[in-house]
Amino acid sequence: MINSIAFLIGATLMYSTPILFTALGGLISEKSGIVNIGLEGMMVAGAFSAAAVTTITGNPWFGLMAGSLTSGTIAFVHGLLSVYLGANQIVSGVAINFLGPAISLFMCKQLFNGSTNTPTIDTSEKLPKLFANIFTEGSFLDFVFHQDITVYLALFLVLVIGVFLNKTIIGLRIKSVGEHPKASETLGINVYHLRVMASTISGAIVGIGGASMSIALSSHFSPTLIAGQGFIALAAVIFGKWKVTGVLNACLLFGFTQSLVIFIGGTDLEFPSKILSMLPYFVTIITLIIFKSKSSAPKALGIPYER
Repeated sequence: MINSIAFLIGATLMYSTPILFTALGGLISEKSGIVNIGLEGMMVAGAFSAAAVTTITGNPWFGLMAGSLTSGTIAFVHGLLSVYLGANQIVSGVAINFLGPAISLFMCKQLFNGSTNTPTIDTSEKLPKLFANIFTEGSFLDFVFHQDITVYLALFLVLVIGVFLNKTIIGLRIKSVGEHPKASETLGINVYHLRVMASTISGAIVGIGGASMSIALSSHFSPTLIAGQGFIALAAVIFGKWKVTGVLNACLLFGFTQSLVIFIGGTDLEFPSKILSMLPYFVTIITLIIFKSKSSAPKALGIPYER
């Protein structure tokens, strides 16, 4: 019983990490007033770049940076289109969700002899696990704390972004342009620059979420790797009411549903596998239905600003 609880806690932290990175990135973008429904496509692009660079260089840190850079570049373009050209932010996000997987699949075939998957990353090339060999193998603490470093980076990022948005001048300005861009402009704040900057930072963080999927969790890239994780992250932003702590709680809930699927699948309980695989997405839909009407989005979210 104790080991089962420990497994669920450890698996929840592990599976919530990619969603948490992505949701935090989406939070920053939407706090500035830019809707980003392209999280799924950015995650796929980041996951592929990270796996490909790690495979080629043998260095997972280079892979992590490549994933962040790739998605950050995509988000930068999304910000330029949304802010300076007044493009429809929903249409731009949908385009990213189509182009991200398509370009990743094309590049994967070009780099790896027509294969749609990258080669499996060797154990020696994976990101390190913290607290290795500290706790007794198979013990409660070992199950809970023996995690990839990305898990702790995500939890640390929650604290960093919370301080950044609520305690720093730039963070407060990002929030102001998402609430009252005209009032912010009268105070000398460049709404255009801040929104593009927030979009770029958002993409860079989302790319780390995709990279953590391909490097830490699965050890390779495949076209079905992300499988809706970006949309779940978008739901976590709404469920979390555009607040850092709310986003954290939402991601832990979705991570728990995924860990529960793995746990039930390893027991003698007879559940149809297709129903189990539907559980995380079913929970996502239910939470959106329940909390959508109670959410408090930034007032200028999705509204193009014209000087």
